[in-house]
Amino acid sequence: MADTYYRDALKLGQKEVQTRKANGESPFLPVLDEIIPADQSTTTVNLGLVQIPISRIVGTKTGGRSSSFAANFMPVFEENTEFAVKWKHLCEAHLTEGIHDPIKAYEYMNRFYVLEGNKRVSVLKFFGADTIEGTVTRILPERDGSEEVEIYYEFVAFYKYSKINFIEFSKRGCYGELLTLLGKEMDEEWSLDEQRTFASAYHKFEKAYMASGGGKLQSTIGDAMLSYLQIYPYQELISADPADIKKNLSKMWEDVKLNDADEPIELKTEPPEEKKPGMISRVLASADPNVLQVAFIYDGTPAKSGWVHEHEEGRLYVQHKFEDKIDTMTYPNALDDDPYEVIVKAIEDGCRVIFTISPRLVQASVKAAVEHPEVMILNCSLNLSHRYILTYYARMYEAKFILGAVAGSLSDSGKLGYVCDYPIYGQIAGINAFALGAQLTNPRAHVYLEWSSVKGADEAAKALAEQDIHYISSQDTAKFLEDDRDTYGLSYVNGEHKKVLVDSVWCWGKYYEEIISRYFDKSLQAEYDKSDKALNYYWGMTAGVVDVWCSESLGAPTRRLVDFLKESICQNICIPFLTPLTTQSGEVIGEDQKSLTLDQIINMDYLVDNVIGEIPKYDDLSPMGKATVDTAGVEKAQNDIVKEAQKKAGDAS
Repeated sequence: MADTYYRDALKLGQKEVQTRKANGESPFLPVLDEIIPADQSTTTVNLGLVQIPISRIVGTKTGGRSSSFAANFMPVFEENTEFAVKWKHLCEAHLTEGIHDPIKAYEYMNRFYVLEGNKRVSVLKFFGADTIEGTVTRILPERDGSEEVEIYYEFVAFYKYSKINFIEFSKRGCYGELLTLLGKEMDEEWSLDEQRTFASAYHKFEKAYMASGGGKLQSTIGDAMLSYLQIYPYQELISADPADIKKNLSKMWEDVKLNDADEPIELKTEPPEEKKPGMISRVLASADPNVLQVAFIYDGTPAKSGWVHEHEEGRLYVQHKFEDKIDTMTYPNALDDDPYEVIVKAIEDGCRVIFTISPRLVQASVKAAVEHPEVMILNCSLNLSHRYILTYYARMYEAKFILGAVAGSLSDSGKLGYVCDYPIYGQIAGINAFALGAQLTNPRAHVYLEWSSVKGADEAAKALAEQDIHYISSQDTAKFLEDDRDTYGLSYVNGEHKKVLVDSVWCWGKYYEEIISRYFDKSLQAEYDKSDKALNYYWGMTAGVVDVWCSESLGAPTRRLVDFLKESICQNICIPFLTPLTTQSGEVIGEDQKSLTLDQIINMDYLVDNVIGEIPKYDDLSPMGKATVDTAGVEKAQNDIVKEAQKKAGDAS
C-alpha cells in the first residue's frame, strides 16, 4: 500500500515540477534563508510547541533539502532511492499509529519553513492532514511601514492571546474588527475551549466557502468570514452546519466578492445633472398609484438627539413634499432592542424604502438587505463597502471650511477652538477644512482641538474657554432648542456670554427628496443594478444638501464673505483642500495647486499643521464613541487598540 501511495505522490511531485518549469518558476521548495535579506534586521521569538496548519507550511529553512521536494512538498526521487524508502516508512506509520514526533520549523510572515521533518510534512500533505505539531521559532521582519508587514504585526498581536494562526486577512484593521465581532478584547486570553470552538467554526465556514467557489477569489478565507460575521453573528455560525452557511453565503456573495476589488466603493458626488423642471410633479404623475411606505430607523429620539431631530425634520419635509404619494413611519431607539428585528418590523409594516440614520445600524441594515432583497435600505454613513445597501452622507467639510474662514477673519489672537465628537470618516476632514479655512483669512490661526467623545461636550468647551479661546466651532448638528443653540455651530464665547455666529446646516430634507424622487422614477434602482460596487452617495453644496446659516448679528462684510465662499465652492473655484498640505508630523501631502481626491479626503487620518491636538486613543473614548469607531472609525482610531495590544504583547518591531 505504501508503494502505491509513494507512486501517486511522486506523480504529483513530477507534475508540479513540469508545470512550474513551463511557467518559468522554481520547481522546488522556497528556502527561508534565501528569502530574508542578509542585511535585514530581524528578531526571533520562541513560540514553543505549536499546532501548525499544514497549508501554511511552504518551504524549508535551509537550502540542503530544497531540491528533494517539488514546490508542493511532494517527492521527486524515484522509488529505488533511500529517500523513497524513508517516505514509505513514514507513510506506514501514519496509517497504523499516526505521526507523533513534532517537526522543527521557523515562522516568517505567518508562513512556516521546515528545519527538521520535511518528509513528515510531505506525507501529511499527501493525505490531506490539517495540522502537524512542531517546535516553532518566529522571525519578526523589520517594520518598514508596508501594508503586508503592518498586517502581519496585527496578526502577531492577535496570536499572542488567541493562539490562532490559521486565519489571515488582506487588509489592515481586520483582526481588531474580528475581535469586536467575537465580543473579545485584543489583550484578552483565549481559553482552550474558545480556541477549539473558533477553529471548528472557521473550518465549517472554510468548507462552505470553498464549495461556493471561494477558491477562485484572490481574497482570503478570513476576509470572507469577516464579511459573513458582519451579517450573521458568531453564535449563529457556531451552531450552523455547512449547508446553512453555504445558503447564507449565496445571499451575500456580492459582498464577499467586494473583498477582491482594488476599489470596492463607487462614490456618487452629485445627483444626475440632467434634470428637467418640475421633476417631482412628473415623477408623481407616473408613479405607482399605491402609496410608498418609507421607514426612518433612528438610534435615538428627536426629543433627545439633535442628530435624530435633524433627520426627523428631513422626514417631515419629504412627507409634506410628496403629500399622499408616500407614507413615512418612524422607529426610534432601535438600538434598545435588536436593530435587525426593528428593520424587519418596518418591512412587515409594508415599508419598501428604509433609511437607517446611524453607522451603528450598518450591520443590521446589511443583514436585513441580504435577507430581504425586495427592499431598498440606505444607511447614513461614509466609506463603508457593503454591496447590498446604499450609503449616503454630506460633504460637511465644505461648510466647515467656510466656518473656519469666518473664525479666522474675526479672531485677533488667531486662537480658535474646535470640538469634535467621533474620529470617524468625514469628521477628520471637517477639522482640517476648518483649520485651512482659518488660515485663508488669518495666516496666524491655530485651531485647538477637543473631543466630546472623550471629555463630554461641556467639558471640552470648558477646556477651550480656559485657554482664553473665544471663537469655538462645536458639533455639526444644529440644536433644535433655542436655549441650547449656543453649544452648536461657530460661537463667540466670553464667560457666560455665548452667541452663535455661523452654523453648518445638514439639509436632509433635500437629500431625502432627491433619493425618493429617484426611487419613483427607478433611476436609483437602475444605478444600483448597473454597478458591481458599494454605492456611497457623498453630496455637497452643489446638490443643495449642505448649507451655511448666518446670524443676523454677523456684520455685512462677513456675510458677504460667506456668500462668496459658498458660490466659489459650488463653482469649483474655491477648493478647501488645495495642495500642498502639511501635516502635524511635517509630511507634505500633494503637489502644488491641486485638489485632493475625494478618496484622500474621506480617508484622512492625520491633522494639518495648524491644529493643536490629536486624534484620541481608542481606550479614551466613551462607550458610544467606541461603538461608533468600531463601525466607521478612521484607520488611525481603529488601529490604536491593535497597537496598544502589540505593546502589551512585547513583540519587537
